[in-house]
Amino acid sequence: MRAVQQPHRQSHSQPFAAVQVSREQPSGPARGRPKSTAPEASSAADDSGGAKNADLPPKPIGAERDAVLATILDVNSNLIHDEDKAINAARNQCAALDGGATNPDHSAAQRFSYDGVTLTDDDGTHINFGLRKTLCPES
Repeated sequence: MRAVQQPHRQSHSQPFAAVQVSREQPSGPARGRPKSTAPEASSAADDSGGAKNADLPPKPIGAERDAVLATILDVNSNLIHDEDKAINAARNQCAALDGGATNPDHSAAQRFSYDGVTLTDDDGTHINFGLRKTLCPES
């Protein structure tokens, strides 16, 4: 059972509201594991430009996973009903960001438009801002 505080949507220049998600620690690969060279399919339409050659970040666990889910929740709570789908979309979006996507905000809006949710490019901007603060900081 999860307890989630619903944050309010904030501007892109302010930090994200804290969200507490309580669950058992997921089992799986340890943090710092080498990145896979096998490509993963996006869960939605993709116009991500150079993302096809970029590596995916490792699956986040623990507090990092919670922070990524909070980023997505901040845009639309319906996007995290399937947490694994949201995490996979986030990892693929990071590959697009790091791979030089030509229109990363539109790419994020497309990638996270699923399960009856349609996002705008502004929503994509918000997602990309949050991903840069959590899963895939700009290097």
